[in-house]
Amino acid sequence: MLKLTLSPGEYIDIGPAIRVVFSGGSGNNVHLLVDAPKNLNILRSNAGGKKGSHYNKENGISEEAKKEIIGILMREKASKNKKQVIQQ
Repeated sequence: MLKLTLSPGEYIDIGPAIRVVFSGGSGNNVHLLVDAPKNLNILRSNAGGKKGSHYNKENGISEEAKKEIIGILMREKASKNKKQVIQQ
């Protein structure tokens, strides 16, 4: 099992067709965007083995939309970092 620490806007690629983007989080929640082929079933579950719900990718997201999402996340990260520097 791989454990990663990611900042908002960072992502991991799993093979050539799956990308998981960390979009932030709050409290005990983590927000992930998963881009995977439609024919791939995605099962939401927990590490304890409790069965969860199946999710399928929505009808295509364009490359332009993907770039826009990443841009938004990066701007939010930069804005947050700027606020932290000002507060110090």
